[in-house]
Amino acid sequence: MLILRLALASLRSRKLTTALTVASIALSVTLLVGIETVRAGVRDSFAGTIRGVDLIVGARGGTLQVLLSSVFGIGSPSGSVQLRTMERWKAHPAVKWVVPYSLGDSHRGFRVVGTSTEFYERYRFRKDGRITFASGRVAQSDSDVVVGSEVAERLKYTVGTPVVVTHGLRDIGTSNHDAHPFRVVGVLARTFTPIDRSVYVTLEGIEAMHGEEATMGGAKIVAAAAASRATPGADSSKAAKRAAAIIAANKRRAAAVPVAPPAGTPMAMPGAEPPPGTPMVMPGASPPPAGAPLVMPGAEPPPQVVEQVKAAAATARKEAARAAAEPAREEKPTEEHDEEHGEAHDHGDDQITSFFVGTKNRFEALMLQREMNTDLVEPLTAIIPGVALGELWQNIGSAEVGLRVIAMFAVLISITGMLVALYSSLEARRREMAILRAVGAGPTTILALLVLESTMLAFLGCVLGVAIVYAGLALGQSPIEQRFGIHLALRALGETEYGYLAMVMIAGMLIGFVPAWKAYRTSLVDGLSPRA
Repeated sequence: MLILRLALASLRSRKLTTALTVASIALSVTLLVGIETVRAGVRDSFAGTIRGVDLIVGARGGTLQVLLSSVFGIGSPSGSVQLRTMERWKAHPAVKWVVPYSLGDSHRGFRVVGTSTEFYERYRFRKDGRITFASGRVAQSDSDVVVGSEVAERLKYTVGTPVVVTHGLRDIGTSNHDAHPFRVVGVLARTFTPIDRSVYVTLEGIEAMHGEEATMGGAKIVAAAAASRATPGADSSKAAKRAAAIIAANKRRAAAVPVAPPAGTPMAMPGAEPPPGTPMVMPGASPPPAGAPLVMPGAEPPPQVVEQVKAAAATARKEAARAAAEPAREEKPTEEHDEEHGEAHDHGDDQITSFFVGTKNRFEALMLQREMNTDLVEPLTAIIPGVALGELWQNIGSAEVGLRVIAMFAVLISITGMLVALYSSLEARRREMAILRAVGAGPTTILALLVLESTMLAFLGCVLGVAIVYAGLALGQSPIEQRFGIHLALRALGETEYGYLAMVMIAGMLIGFVPAWKAYRTSLVDGLSPRA
């Protein structure tokens, strides 16, 4: 007890040095323990985002792309899946249930998801978290919409609030679907997952939204074409230009469809020489009419070829005029419509982004995944969420190692600073050590005193560093969840964190032996004699 009182009194007599040493150790411990705590929290948050789903199936692409776009709302999906493909796999003997998942629209920065009512029953998060409603009910009709807790909180939405969806993914949507407004019928309870930042509608709602807009677009085309024919000079109007652009886009799309060769035409393998007498045609171009003479590049074509070209041009003009006068259902905007909205993707009743699968037996998931990935009807990518998350951690593992190395160096620097502080203080404590030795303190007492001081400094730094970590988590938990969608729960320290703290304590204790050896080597006469 005497040595402990002496150590505390010695530290109190050097308040500034003690405070600075403890602060440097505390900051390094905060960095070391904080990195590990945040890393574990991020992993738990990501891994707990989706539970109870055996497979996620999307268009052919990377496994991480399917996982991040479907579950976390990060990035864009690789493509779409035919709805009949989902129905075909739904009838598989190993499949217990499927949930469709359709992306492609947004609402004021939040993604819009088209799904079925089974989504609210089957989706799980963390251990056994279920989707619950803070108010309202599930979306059932084509005008119902359910919003996540963060959407409702930030946009001040309640049950009955009208909602207009924007075409295109969040942050790039440019056109609103004003023709088909929705109405909020439910607000979800907070889950600390991407569900809180999503807007959910039915698949029928997505189909109705885009179907009504396409019908209105076709009616505008017919009206613009009629106005351009009735009024001279009306072609310069915006409506007429839009009609002409859409008609041209439709014709380009039709022209891009490959045309089967006439019956009896010999087929050539890719890269092989064409059969004798077959004219050379550029990829994507139509072959010349039968009997038309070949023309060298730069030469004048024969008169009969010129006449054929003129006749084809006249036919094209007639078809364009007839197409402008046809009913709206035959002039639905296609590619031009998508270009104006900033993103080209299909929103038909036969297209979805992905679908979740639950199997009757977990052991059949691997077999079903293999069957889906080798499907010959439609190219698919089926992933197991847990395996895909493991691949994600493996990809970012080098970054975690780098952060740990940086934290280790920070601890090393702080321990070195403590050594410098203790070693430098011996010059001022020279008389103190000499007096202790003069009153009978042996080498063991001097050694224990200095080692105890360094150990106490390391202990105080560890306690303060852990306190800073927990205070930071408590204060930053809500902002981090709202900004990044990552829930960092307040949890007890794990084995890794305790290992780091033990390493700091041992290093601090060992550092105390250096000044103790220096104090022991100093003679009693040298300590008591004054210095100029």
